[in-house]
Amino acid sequence: LRPMALIETEEAARRLARAIASDLSLYNEEKIMEGITKDTLFTVLAEELEEGRALFKSRVSPDLFQKNFYDRAVIDILVRSKGHVQSKMW
Repeated sequence: LRPMALIETEEAARRLARAIASDLSLYNEEKIMEGITKDTLFTVLAEELEEGRALFKSRVSPDLFQKNFYDRAVIDILVRSKGHVQSKMW
């Protein structure tokens, strides 16, 4: 087995970040709802978010990792998509 080549384009890095964030959203819906409601999202999902970050970092070139695509995808997919949930955050 050859190791996978690192992602070198911004578009592919964004896609990967969004795919990881989408998986987090899909498999952690209950935790996300609780975290948004209680304003503890980044605490209740700390382990999952860190696993996602490590996966993203392992697949993209270091300069792309520095561009925060992963964090932006997490905010877009896990937070913004839940704007209808009652929360102190908004």
